[in-house]
Amino acid sequence: MRFLPFILGLVCVAAVGFSSASVLPPAPTFLSDDEALARAFKERKSNVQVEGEGVVRRVLSDDNDGSRHQRFVVALASGQTLLIAHNIDLAPRVVGLRKGDVVSFSGEYEWNAQGGVIHWTHRDPSKRHPTGWIKHNGKVYQ
Repeated sequence: MRFLPFILGLVCVAAVGFSSASVLPPAPTFLSDDEALARAFKERKSNVQVEGEGVVRRVLSDDNDGSRHQRFVVALASGQTLLIAHNIDLAPRVVGLRKGDVVSFSGEYEWNAQGGVIHWTHRDPSKRHPTGWIKHNGKVYQ
């Protein structure tokens, strides 16, 4: 009986730990090639951590609603296109980006009918999300 308060305390700590863990978003799955991105697109998956490389097809205007994002479209070797939405409130702007440039990226894939969006291409200030990045002309932006 003298261990009962100790056991009850452990159960309470476990319950608190379980309830706070259930509030966090699920960890993203990780994929790292064109075929995997094609599969994520086909299966309409989102919240997928990816790495890839593509050729810039279009440089778009910044999205200034809420957090500011530098936006551009890349085409993978497979032909699939992706919108990259790079948060320039949390990471430096990719300098000198032009149509035809090759960029590598790491971030989170979100499905859409046009091919998908890559975001989280930066460090997470809360340290709860994998760090993403963009590489352009030998420089890493994150």
